[in-house]
Amino acid sequence: MKKIFLILLFAIQIFASLDFGKFYNKEIEILRSLDVDTSFIANKDFIAIKKEFKKYKKSHFFNTKSDSFIYIPTIKRLISEAKIPQVFLFMAMAESNFSLHAKSNKKAIGIWQFMPQTAKKYGLRIDEYVDERKDPVKSTKAAIKYLKYLHKKFGRWYLAALAYNSGEGRVIRAIKRAKTKDLNVLIDPKKRYLPKESRRYIRKIIALALIGNDENYFLKSDFDYILNRGSAYSLAIVKAKGGDVIDDIAKNIRIKSSILRELNAHLKYGFVPPYAKNYDIYIPYIKLADFKENYKPSNIKKAFIIYKVKKGDSLAKIANKYEISYKMIKDFNKLKSNILKINQTLIIPIPKKSKIVYRVKKGDTLLSISKRYGITVAKLKKLNDKKNHLIRVGEKLVIIN
Repeated sequence: MKKIFLILLFAIQIFASLDFGKFYNKEIEILRSLDVDTSFIANKDFIAIKKEFKKYKKSHFFNTKSDSFIYIPTIKRLISEAKIPQVFLFMAMAESNFSLHAKSNKKAIGIWQFMPQTAKKYGLRIDEYVDERKDPVKSTKAAIKYLKYLHKKFGRWYLAALAYNSGEGRVIRAIKRAKTKDLNVLIDPKKRYLPKESRRYIRKIIALALIGNDENYFLKSDFDYILNRGSAYSLAIVKAKGGDVIDDIAKNIRIKSSILRELNAHLKYGFVPPYAKNYDIYIPYIKLADFKENYKPSNIKKAFIIYKVKKGDSLAKIANKYEISYKMIKDFNKLKSNILKINQTLIIPIPKKSKIVYRVKKGDTLLSISKRYGITVAKLKKLNDKKNHLIRVGEKLVIIN
């Protein structure tokens, strides 16, 4: 029996080596970076990854012209500086395909799919003005901090990844039931120590990492260029003043407002929170000189309405009229109470909804696009005057969050 097992194991290893060719060493390197025992290469679950390559290449690597991919060099740099496994770049891909607007049915949001409670625990602000789960830099730093905490708690990177996906408690219970931390056992489909989604999750990260290291594949695609492009195509962090309007900044640095709004999707209404003396926003690195030379704080009179309080007015009534929250009016006017006086002057911020023009790519559906941007299919159809679900490759769709 032992002899038969050794022959089978040898055959599997030869098959894997022939199938992946010179990338066999990359497989071993990826597994080791996640603290996975190299014997996992003979695991049937690992071998099954090969069958999923074609699907992952289509759904994750063919759409590299998406604006979301501008964040890749920055995410890669932050991961490298934090000295955590580079494989976690592909965790972001598995979580959201690098989309700031990605939203799960459990209300996780952003590139790293943070739930509100976890986001706040790791320093991300969610309030009337911002949702920093959509901030490409701050959310990545929070994810790194969380992964380091999970690694310290569980001792192995693959367990940190599993806990990130399914929760600490679920992984602790799985280890107790299995009486081991061995990955082969924990993701055993028959034992079901972990949910199917989590068992697939670790395989998916490894699969994406393997594709990401396939040089022959990337000679035929744009992803290698995007992955390794220089600082000229990455993000620059600049300081804007409270109340600054993104459209005004875009005009100052001669860039389309839609581009700057997309880079700063964490700003809910297209302006910097009024409570901030200075607040980080993102511009393309190639526009940094323009910003330093031409940036001017927004003219608040142009960006906001000046409103005089009338008899019968209340903060709630005024807020309802302009479709904003009463807290927003209080913050902008630095009011200490809800009591208003007749003829009192108030500054009312007028939110401009973020408009995005999306070009349909191969494999897209109205459902997949709506999920990516966190809107309903019905709203997407209405915005684009669609009578049915048919879309064409190259077609432009208007999306308003």
